[in-house]
Formats: sequence, C-alpha cells, structure tokens
Amino acid sequence: MTINTDDQYGDGENKSTISSSRRYSTSSYQDQSLEDDGINTTLTNDKATLIQVWKPKSYGSVKGQIPQHERLTYTWKEIDVFGEAPTDTKSREPFCSRLRHCFTSRQRRDFNPRKHLLKNVTGVARSGELLAVMGSSGAGKTTLLNALAFRSPPGVKISPIAVRALNGVPVNAEQLRARCAYVQQDDLFIPSLTTREHLVFQALLRMGRDVPASVKQHRVQEVLQELSLVKCADTIIGAPGRIKGLSGGERKRLAFASETLTDPHLLLCDEPTSGLDSFMAHSVLQVLKGMAMKGKTIILTIHQPSSELYCLFDKILLVAEGRVAFLGSPYQSAEFFSQLGIPCPPNYNPADFYVQMLAIAPAKEVECRETIKKICDSFAVSPIARDVLETASAVSGKTGSDEPYFLGPAEGVGSTGYRSSWWTQFYCILWRSWLSVLKDPMLVKVRLLQTAMVATLIGSIYFGQVLDQDGVMNINGSLFLFLTNMTFQNVFAVINVFSAELPVFLREKRSRLYRVDTYFLGKTIAELPLFIAVPFVFTSITYPMIGLKAGATHYLTTLFIVTLVANVSTSFGYLISCASSSISMALSVGPPVVIPFLIFGGFFLNSASVPSYFKYLSYLSWFRYANEALLINQWSTIVDGDIACTRANVTCPRSGEIILETFNFRVEDFTVDIICLFALIVLFRLGALFCLWLRSRSKE
Repeated sequence: MTINTDDQYGDGENKSTISSSRRYSTSSYQDQSLEDDGINTTLTNDKATLIQVWKPKSYGSVKGQIPQHERLTYTWKEIDVFGEAPTDTKSREPFCSRLRHCFTSRQRRDFNPRKHLLKNVTGVARSGELLAVMGSSGAGKTTLLNALAFRSPPGVKISPIAVRALNGVPVNAEQLRARCAYVQQDDLFIPSLTTREHLVFQALLRMGRDVPASVKQHRVQEVLQELSLVKCADTIIGAPGRIKGLSGGERKRLAFASETLTDPHLLLCDEPTSGLDSFMAHSVLQVLKGMAMKGKTIILTIHQPSSELYCLFDKILLVAEGRVAFLGSPYQSAEFFSQLGIPCPPNYNPADFYVQMLAIAPAKEVECRETIKKICDSFAVSPIARDVLETASAVSGKTGSDEPYFLGPAEGVGSTGYRSSWWTQFYCILWRSWLSVLKDPMLVKVRLLQTAMVATLIGSIYFGQVLDQDGVMNINGSLFLFLTNMTFQNVFAVINVFSAELPVFLREKRSRLYRVDTYFLGKTIAELPLFIAVPFVFTSITYPMIGLKAGATHYLTTLFIVTLVANVSTSFGYLISCASSSISMALSVGPPVVIPFLIFGGFFLNSASVPSYFKYLSYLSWFRYANEALLINQWSTIVDGDIACTRANVTCPRSGEIILETFNFRVEDFTVDIICLFALIVLFRLGALFCLWLRSRSKE
C-alpha cells in the first residue's frame, strides 16, 4: 500500500458538508422562551397570555441555549499513559521492604512501565460539537477517555507533563468533576431499585442543593421521556442472570440518564450505544446531538457506528496504537485519507473504513503497524494537527481569539466538592438502603423464618428445664448457644453487604455523590430494625420454652443482652466486609476470625485460664462479656436450696453464686459487661468505616 504524504492540506473547517446540525435545527423547537434571572416566560400560541414559571437555568428541557460565557472548550496536550505491572524483582524483595511498601503512599513507590498505552495525545473538543473517538479494539479509546476524566484505574500512570484544560485554564480532578459527567461502559446499579427510584436518588444528590425538590422530580420525569424509559419507570433494575429486570438496552439508557440529569456542560461517554439496537442507538445519539446544539461539549467513544450515526458527528478522533491518526471534521477526514492515496470507497461507511485501516490484522501485523505509523506521522505534520496543537497550547487570555477564555465557578458545588449537603446525602442513602431491605425477601422473610425455626428447634431440645444439677448444665449451654447463634447468623448475614455493593459505592464516591461516612451510616442504620427484630423473635420463642428465670425484668434483660450481641456481631461482620476485597474472601476470613473470640467466652475455657499472651485479645471477645451478663441475670438471685441435688456423690452447685464462681464471673461486673458490649459496637463500626475509607481512597 502506497501512502502519498506530499500533498498539502487545506483548511477544511469551512468545507464541512457533514453538518448534521442542519438536520436538527432549532426550528423544531416551536416554543418561544426568554430567560431573565431564572424566570422562564413562555408565549402561548395566541400570544395573548404570558406564563411565568420559575425554572433554574442549568436544568430542564433541551430548548435553552447555554450562554456564551458558560460554554466550555476542553483541551488536552501531551498525554502519555503507561501501564504498571508487578515484576519478578518484587517477588525476590525482602519481606521487610515489601511490608514497608504497604504503608507508603502510591506516589512514592517505584513505577515499572509495562506498556506505552497512549503516546503524546493532543486534542481539543469545542463547545457545541459532538466529538467521537473511534478506533479498533485495544487502540486506547477508553484509556484516553479515562485520562480525560481523571478516572484512570489503579496501575495506570499519566505523565506529569500532561495538561488538561477547560477554556484554556488547567484543571485538576476536583475542578473537572464539578463540571463534567462521565457515562462509563459497564452498568452498575442497585438491583432492587426501580428505574424511577434510581433516578430520583441520583437527582437528589447530583442537582444543586438550591434546586427545589419539585424541579428535581420534574427533571426525572423529563429524562424518562427523553430516553424512552417511561414504560419501565416502575420496573426493578435487576441483575443480569440473577434477578429479572431491565433489558440490556434499558440498563444502558438508564446509565446515560443518570449522568444527564444535571444537564452538564461537558459530557464524556464510554460506548453509550453498546448493547442498543440501531433505533435506540440513534435516539441516544440524537439526544447527545441536541445537547451539543445547546452549546455543550460532548466527547464519546464508539465502536464502528453506522453511517446514520456517523453523520451526527461534528468531529472525529481516530486512535490507533495509542496515537492520534486524525482529529477533525468528517469532511476533513475524507480529504485527508484521499490525499494519502487511500480514499474511502463510494457508498461505503467511512467509520468502518477508518477502523479497518487502523486495525491490526492477525496475519499482517508488521504491514498494518507500518501503515498506522505512516498515517499517524502524516497527520502529526499536517496543518490540521498544527491548529489543534496551537489551540491546546493556548492559555487563558492568550488564545489569539477576540474574547479570552474564561472558566466560571461551578454552580451548586460546595467547598467540599459535593453538590448536596451532609443531611441530604444521609437521607438519600438511608432511603435507598431501606428500600433495598424491604424489597429483598432473602433479607427479611427468610431470615425471620429461619430465626423462628432455629429458635423452635433449640427450645424443643432444651424444653422445660428444672433447677437441678443437670438443668444447670443445660441452661448454661442453652444461654451460650444464644450467643453463638446470634453471632454466626448476623455475621454471615452482613458479611457480603459492603463487598457486594463495593463497585457501586466506589463509582458513586468518585462521582462525588456522597461521603464515606454518610454512606456507612445510612447503610447500617437502614438495617438496624432487622437486627432488633431477629433477637426479639429468637428470645421470645426460646426463653419460655427452656424455662429460664421467670419474670419480666429477667426476660427483658436477656432480650437486651442478646440484642447487643446481635449488633456487636453485625458490626464485626461489617468490619470483615469492608476489609475484604470480594465476597468469597469475606466468607473465607469470617469463621476463622470468630473462633478465637468464641473460645474466650468462658464456656470452653475458664476466664482465669486464658494465657497471658492472649489476655488482651480476650478483651475483644463479645462472647466473654455477654456470657457473663446472661449468667449473672440467670443465677444472681438463685440462693442456696433453690437448686435440687437429686443424685448422691455428684458435684452439685447449690446456689447461683457457686455457679458464677465456677466460671470465674462476678455479679459486680454486670454493668462493665454491658458497657463493653456497647464499646465493641462502636469500635468495630469505626474500624469498618476506616477500612471503607481506605478502600475508597485507594481508588481515587
């Protein structure tokens, strides 16, 4: 294949014939509206009545145009991205050195480049344009979009000289996040929510804190209509292969709807048409085109679009082997490849042609790489590339244009980078988590039924105990069984709570929807009623069946202690869940960690016999405190003569004081035991919160 690089390139900016904006002109919007300080004045058809409705400028339908001073032009320059991978030298590194690396920051570690993913990528996306990033699989489209969004995954490093700027002003991750929405390729949702509930949750957290709730609800309904989600608005989202819910196309549109709620001025989309049929793909692109016509800046990656979709693009960015093969209008691309001697054939989809030209054929790797290198080198010296470089190199106030670039303050974003207040975040998390609890039958109905069945079984086994030497042993065993059942039941009930929702949490946390503490508090408080109901059902069934100490005070005390144990074990389960990277890891770590605390409970090992080197670990055993409190509640009022010794030559405790002394328990420690149980709840939950914060910080 011969590529001619001697021809000169003319300025094709004014020659673009693929101007789809003519097809979607503003004449399709017949309503006439004027905006003045937030007042939307609409003329009726007879033009006799003025209707004034308060409507914020940043939200609403796609009819309004973004003022010139609020528009954004996104430029990036000299972006080099490298991959990081472990090397053989790390495996031979001394243990002390590897341990030290665990406590050092990521920035201080040695960086081992694996592959040059993106090579000196420079580009510009102007306001009012729809820029499509195209290329073959593995060309670096998603890597580039992640770099532009400041969302590169761990193990990927961007060169420090890379510059990303809005209106000529270099920005960091926080500044860009406040003005940008990012639609990722994989869809992550809470399966038990409906489409409307998910969008309401997103609207409450994404839209500014000064926007009235009625406007947010109206925006949700508007987005449902724009993306044809009205018919499935009350359908649960579900999980593919596990819970039946939305189809693949509906899930993709919902992901797109979540990001467009705030009507952002800059929108980055990673494969927004993936999984959609041709009609819905065209509908989504039409929405993006309408947003671009308002003055928004749209950047998307797309894999081999149809010719109908290709006509909607204002600019295209072709990526091959991590390099820029072309950046310009569709007309300029046709002219560029024609002058290289490889014109697109007539009646052929240009997108398919460009992707094929820039792909690596399995049997022609060397030839294809040589062709790609020549195309990229030719574009690098073209006038189009020089114009792009000049625009990307410009700084605020020195762009050479009539009006200097300006970066206005982000609307609705607080000093902490969140659009909603702390209480709004807490309320939304609590509301969503409570809906998930109510809609999950495995968490409510099955758990209560399981608790009732286990309680009935234990009550039947220990039914009708009398106060003799055998009854004392049986009652002590049943009380310790209260603790073991509450512990394992509640630990394994919550051990997968945070692990299962970790991907959703990390994505929403990076989008600055809520803080770590609001998420943790809302999530745990929403499940609190269930962890009060379970011990109530269990104790209410087993207590009278076994024949424990009669009296409302003793029953309520036992119920209170068992409820504390349920919440301590729940907090410990949260700690394991937040510290584990996956559900399988959490389930594997849980039982071995619980067993030592079980041994320190005083039933299998006397409290006075705990080895000195395990003494401090025994202080973290909730079995120890709860078992002592339950036995004190059961035996402290039993005096000499209340226990019948029915057999001779058998050791028989004649009073409750003797039973407590056998376990090395003291009545005076009852209050301390209750306080320690409360302290363990707080300690384990703070530890879980800290682990969750570390997990979110490592992904920043």
